[in-house]
Amino acid sequence: MSERTIVHLMRHGEVHNPGGVLYGRLPEFVLSELGHQMARRAAEFLSKNEIVHMVASPLERAQQTAEPLSKLLEVPVVTDDRVIEADNLFEGKTVGVGNGAFSNPRNWWMLRNPIRPSWGEPYKEIAARMKLAVDDARAVARGHEAVIVSHQLPVWIARRAHEQKSFIHDPRKRQCTLASLTSLYFDGDEFIGVTYSEPARDLLPTALASGKKFVAGA
Repeated sequence: MSERTIVHLMRHGEVHNPGGVLYGRLPEFVLSELGHQMARRAAEFLSKNEIVHMVASPLERAQQTAEPLSKLLEVPVVTDDRVIEADNLFEGKTVGVGNGAFSNPRNWWMLRNPIRPSWGEPYKEIAARMKLAVDDARAVARGHEAVIVSHQLPVWIARRAHEQKSFIHDPRKRQCTLASLTSLYFDGDEFIGVTYSEPARDLLPTALASGKKFVAGA
């Protein structure tokens, strides 16, 4: 008989980043109070699932996001370097509009090839390491569910890889909000589909600013 296994790729919650820098793999960037609320909300959302295995990136924000669910389910968190944030040459710089790093001609050489991309870890390498991590988590949780707490770009690229879609994309259009779940479904070893949910949707800064209320998972 076939076995259905689900590997949930969870993005971490909001990070305390008053300087607005691209923090990448830099240490000591931890969850904000709102980020902790998002992590608790995601834990509540998953609390009745058959999760038997948990993995998290070594970065503080991912570990903190995994903690509430780990405590709630009494499932230990395994740290996996393969699900860490993508390497980025703009790390530590402000990259927004105005006087950000993108507007400085000295940095334009890093933007020469958006397909690879030239400013950081190649998409193919991100996909390869995430696939290995997903395969291992699926093997451990076979017939049940696993959670991998990672970061926006690795989660998005992992999804594109499993759906066999191009890695070339507009970063502004990634479907991977804070504390969201990209859930990969497998029948035995075969990938059969993906669902996406946002347990903390009403806590997103855009939702709080507009005063809108959402149903978790919508």
